[in-house]
Amino acid sequence: NAHRFAEMNGVFAAPRADGIPTATATVNKWIIGEVARARIAVDDALANWRINDAAQGLYAFVWGVVCDWYVEFAKPLLFEGAPERAETQAVMGWVLDQCLILLHPFTPFITEELWQSTGVPRAKLCAHADWPTYGLDLVDAAAESELRWAIALIEGVRSVRAQMNVPVGLQVPLVMLTADDAARRAWTGNHVLIQRLARISGMTETDVAPKGALSVTAPGASFVLPLADVIDVASEKARVARALDKLDKEIAGLQGRLSNPNFATSAPAAVVAEAQANLGLRQDEAAQLRAALDRLAEMG
Repeated sequence: NAHRFAEMNGVFAAPRADGIPTATATVNKWIIGEVARARIAVDDALANWRINDAAQGLYAFVWGVVCDWYVEFAKPLLFEGAPERAETQAVMGWVLDQCLILLHPFTPFITEELWQSTGVPRAKLCAHADWPTYGLDLVDAAAESELRWAIALIEGVRSVRAQMNVPVGLQVPLVMLTADDAARRAWTGNHVLIQRLARISGMTETDVAPKGALSVTAPGASFVLPLADVIDVASEKARVARALDKLDKEIAGLQGRLSNPNFATSAPAAVVAEAQANLGLRQDEAAQLRAALDRLAEMG
């Protein structure tokens, strides 16, 4: 899907230089550094025969960083007429190529297929591509700090929205209470991306949080989301309380089952492990629901 998106936005048809592309946009500087960190982590894991760590690390990087964040951040930079379009095409093409090279030992068939089908002239197979050796010199500390700040704020807003059952498509306001200089620079440089991905209609500043607002934090800054007029607090309390009551009954049943000596000794190990895993998942979900009730209690 990432390759389809890149193809639709002219990434593979655009001119590309040999080697690592030059980046000026913060998002592109950041992702080049993230690729370098991923390469180093993979090499370290492979050198120590931790094949599972290398595979899991690449999964987390390709899915959680490239596809989940970089592709989304890059969308406005790829619009026709955007000043960063050509640069972003070059950087995205390089990033996806590095993903294919690093993934090839683990998923050889799909990576080779994508390597050959992008329309980019290839001097050799993906299997024969030079293994990358770039290092931490590609990391731009300022860009990394800004983007990690932006991601932390987006995730914080999304978490509150999910807990409060705010409709996905609804844009909500954001209020800044405090922010140090670094946080203000990060907001100024990335507020367009933050507002689009967190569904924020706009940001205002105040010293006192409005009534019915829920807190959201990012490094060096504190924000609130005023949701009192967006959700029905009483209905949400009732909905979450019902879900929590149902979950507590399931947890009690699993705990009773696991504490039964007959079950622990006679059931197959796989069945016992599955019950323990289910208990852990339900306990985590219950903790999230209790946090949601606490947030709702803050709103009155």
